Amino acid sequence: MTSTLDWPDRYGDPSWFLQDRFGMFIHWGLYALKAKDEWVMTQDKIAKKEYEKLANQFNPDLADPYEWVAQAKQSGMKYIVLTTKHHDGFCLWDSAYTDYKITNTAYGKDIVAEFVAACRNENIKIGFYHSLIDWHHEHYTIDGLHPQRDDEAERSRERDMVVYQTYLYNQIEELVTKYGRIDYFWFDFSYDDRDWGWSKGKGPADWQAEKLENMILNYQPHILFNNRLGLDRGVYTPEQYQPTEPLYTDNGKKRIWEACQTLNGTWCYNPTNLHYKSAEMLIKLLIDTVSKDGNLLLNFGPTARGNFDSASTDILNALQTWMNDHHDAIYGTGASYMECPQDCRLTQKGNRLFIHIFSWPFRTIHLKNLGNVKYARFLHDHSEVPVVVYQDSNIFHHDMPVVAKNETVLELPVIKPKVTVPVIEVCLGE
Repeated sequence: MTSTLDWPDRYGDPSWFLQDRFGMFIHWGLYALKAKDEWVMTQDKIAKKEYEKLANQFNPDLADPYEWVAQAKQSGMKYIVLTTKHHDGFCLWDSAYTDYKITNTAYGKDIVAEFVAACRNENIKIGFYHSLIDWHHEHYTIDGLHPQRDDEAERSRERDMVVYQTYLYNQIEELVTKYGRIDYFWFDFSYDDRDWGWSKGKGPADWQAEKLENMILNYQPHILFNNRLGLDRGVYTPEQYQPTEPLYTDNGKKRIWEACQTLNGTWCYNPTNLHYKSAEMLIKLLIDTVSKDGNLLLNFGPTARGNFDSASTDILNALQTWMNDHHDAIYGTGASYMECPQDCRLTQKGNRLFIHIFSWPFRTIHLKNLGNVKYARFLHDHSEVPVVVYQDSNIFHHDMPVVAKNETVLELPVIKPKVTVPVIEVCLGE
């Protein structure tokens, strides 16, 4: 395998993305009022006119993008992706092409503009999520995912996808021209592999994906894309799924990827879904992702009033505590090709190897063929970890090998430090 990245020459430099490793996803819109799922419009087959009534109730008086961004930054996140429009078609910016937007609610302000200003104020990279699907637009053709898929009158009404394509193009052009530099455009999603018999899913031809991509790059040639335009390029974005190893293309090139994970299985605010991942699990998700050369995009869903609920805030605080002490083992690191000890994960940056201990061992960690070690220490307090290197012969106990040749042994305290996931930094020498 080669280490060459599978990254299109026409896209911007992904170096910042590979350096930052940890981002926040924010799913927010009218569906926060339903407080069930961002797909509620189609799950409950809510007609367009009925769903539109939610806009009259939408008054997020506690929404403060500066607070969102501050909480993300404190917790170690370096970039944020905000939903500008989800599948329900409701726009979080002051679009000239629709009245179905946040500026026509009681809130009255362009929250995308506020979000961008907040990110710039904190030096946080800016990402826009944008749904290619739009169940509100009158010319978006009905298929098996559409809320009105069982409404015969709506299914028989004439719709022109070309009209929708123009609308999609115009709105995306607004997003990449009104707000200055945008770092990451996150599309959702192509589904031309679906077939319901009476209708088929939509893919790059339905979005005029090449045209969209070219237009965005014309305005923002530095920008990164995810892979969901259906063009088989960009950041690979597995959702609620963790790859078991670094990802490569068939020709051996390293693929840039990002794990998209929720706190509790739903992307939007849902107070009745109490299946929250523990802070420890989320920290381990972050570590595991980076140890496989990926980024973690961790989702938060503000309430309909616009703030993060207490469960989300508790998680953010726990992430902050761990990241404050261990960010060196995350930022700018990636997979190590050293043999990983049992119940650990490895990340590496140059000659600095980071051993993330998922399950505390009894007294020792054994590493093979590590070479010269300058020092080893815990990251949280920089306390020394004694190192013993066995180069010449095996050590036996009752005829069983205990330490093999060329094995490095790290000697640990019996009691685990009071750290969610302890990390040992090993500095390797020539």
